Amino acid sequence: MKITAVKTYVVHAYRTNFVFVKVETDEGVSGVGEGTLEYKENALLGAVEDLRRRVIGRDPMQIEALTHELYRDSYWRSGAVLQSALSALEIALWDIKGKRYGVPVYELLGGKVRDEILLYANGWFAGAKTPAEFACAAKAAVAKGVRALKWDPFGSACLHMDNKALHRAMECVEAVRGEVGGDIELLIEGHGRFDVATGIRVARSLSPFEPMFFEEPTPPDSLEALAEVRRHSPVPIAAGERVYSLPQFSEFLTRGCADFAQPDVSHCGGILALKKMAAMAEGKYVSVAPHNPSGPVANAATLQLAGSLTNFAILEIMLTDVSWRGELTDECVEYRDGHIKIPDGPGLGLTLHEEACGQYPFQPVDLRHYQGTLTDIRPAGGTAYYFKGIE
Repeated sequence: MKITAVKTYVVHAYRTNFVFVKVETDEGVSGVGEGTLEYKENALLGAVEDLRRRVIGRDPMQIEALTHELYRDSYWRSGAVLQSALSALEIALWDIKGKRYGVPVYELLGGKVRDEILLYANGWFAGAKTPAEFACAAKAAVAKGVRALKWDPFGSACLHMDNKALHRAMECVEAVRGEVGGDIELLIEGHGRFDVATGIRVARSLSPFEPMFFEEPTPPDSLEALAEVRRHSPVPIAAGERVYSLPQFSEFLTRGCADFAQPDVSHCGGILALKKMAAMAEGKYVSVAPHNPSGPVANAATLQLAGSLTNFAILEIMLTDVSWRGELTDECVEYRDGHIKIPDGPGLGLTLHEEACGQYPFQPVDLRHYQGTLTDIRPAGGTAYYFKGIE
């Protein structure tokens, strides 16, 4: 079997643009990957183009050898753009391999250790601005069986928060906790906003609300800053979505940066890279809760890992998405009582609808985190649940 083509598809999804990579072979078996990289889509396409010329004519079944060579021969190696391109290609190769053998990818990773995984919902808060609106949205999500909720209550904060802003953020957390009760897990997103002193202060302020974790309190540029916040935090810390390589992840663990590790399969080098990271974390009794807010292919790849990793803790998933998400693939996400079923179809278990992807071309989107518009993630009248089993 030989690779004959590598194709890219960029699909507007309102809050971002999904970037899919399809790999075709001379035996008619194709695979799809995802490297969705918010705000850097054109750079990602250029990186995929650089990889394309290296892989045409190669054997797609030799995943370890091929991805090692591509990483080794990239002089600049790590970073979001290069690793996301490699990730998308690698995921597509696993999809091909699973389809070739007629088994889900998890069977090629050691087999399934669970049939379903607890989810935590992201995106349930679309449009909410006030504590009361967040509480109302949280109540609606819990009514659908969701048992864990994540959101960023920090508005447009950057590095520092004064007392007024911090109290406003805690009022939002308090309102949600008061609405959903103590049995629902709350996960508080920091989006890498804070300096060390503020990150510690926020962590201490969150403690009375007993969050499952406080995610990415400091900017991703300094692992030492992150480790310092964790050393002084009374609540668990989660981080790692912007750690892109095995050496970086090793340092991340050695420094004691987090209680939950969050590598992203579409940015860290792909399925096998994340499995290696999970094994490294397992040796230190650190659970993994991979970053997973992107499109259907990244979600499918993360579910295969969720099925095969013993230290996989909880699955991030967007509770809603644009109404046209269902047109892009034949994704089937089965939901029941706050859990997602691990798919059993060959490969990743889904097929890309190329013509439909062309109906929603790229549109530039800018970062909202410091603009006070973080919850504006869905178009008016264009939002839908895409789970099977949720109404």
